[in-house]
Amino acid sequence: MNATAVAVALSLVSAVAYAGAAVTQERLASRTVRDRRMRRLVGAWAWWGSVALNAFGALLHVAALRFGPLTLVQPLGALTLVAAVPLGARLAGRRVSGAEWRGIALALAGLAALTFAASGPAPDQTLSLPEALTVAGVTTLLIGLLARPGARPGLRHATASGVASGVASALTQTVTVAATDGSQPLLSVRTAVVALLVAGFAAAGLLLAQTAYRGGLGAPLAMLTLANPVAAAAIGLVLLGEGVRGGAAGVALAVAGAVAAGRGVLVLSRAAGGRAGGVGGGSRTVASGAPSGGRVPAPVRGAGAEGVTVDGPAPLSPTP
Repeated sequence: MNATAVAVALSLVSAVAYAGAAVTQERLASRTVRDRRMRRLVGAWAWWGSVALNAFGALLHVAALRFGPLTLVQPLGALTLVAAVPLGARLAGRRVSGAEWRGIALALAGLAALTFAASGPAPDQTLSLPEALTVAGVTTLLIGLLARPGARPGLRHATASGVASGVASALTQTVTVAATDGSQPLLSVRTAVVALLVAGFAAAGLLLAQTAYRGGLGAPLAMLTLANPVAAAAIGLVLLGEGVRGGAAGVALAVAGAVAAGRGVLVLSRAAGGRAGGVGGGSRTVASGAPSGGRVPAPVRGAGAEGVTVDGPAPLSPTP
């Protein structure tokens, strides 16, 4: 099995783990909303199971970054949202709506095109310490501008969260490759500094995601899910020598895939936002890589994954 296939397989399993964690937390949160007892949520074995799934998804996302380029792994964080829709519908005893099926089809078609265009050898380039510090400085400035007080804070905070999580994933790849290729000591200054930057941006992505969803879920969720792979892919293309295969045709295919996947995420996010509208203003969200993600912050995302409302203790970000 080549490196691309390994990266895709790890990303798929990571997305399913994030989706299972998100759906579990959503169902537990609905009970917490009714009885208002936070201790019952934290004391539930199912909640701790979702925490374990999030951690498992994050580990798989980090492993995928070792075998695949950022331009391939990060967009696959959107699969968390794709997997969560049918899984959540089945557990809730309802059918997947026509709009949700259209969103799933668009997202899968777009991600398939991106996978073909962005597939490549296992990453071997890493960010130097000056490059990592420059990326951190530019990202911090951008987050500061997006997080400033003003109009439409939800969308701006969601964009900032996606950027923070995407940069965390890019830096995570540097740590992973540097730690496994034997080119330098594991506890080198560069590795230690970049690891601290990963922790800082991952935490920032989680906190920004929590504030982004105070005014609603749909549009901020879509913005976060799209900003995460864009930020990570920009670092991969500009600083790490990543690209797409097939020349101009490959670039056109990647652009078309990105547009289709983005449209699918928008459709799914609007559907999720419509269902979550009755939860109330105090909801929190499991970010998606997105793994993002992340989210997560997921590293869903990446991520974060990587997109379900949770009322209660702040959930883990699915992606670094």
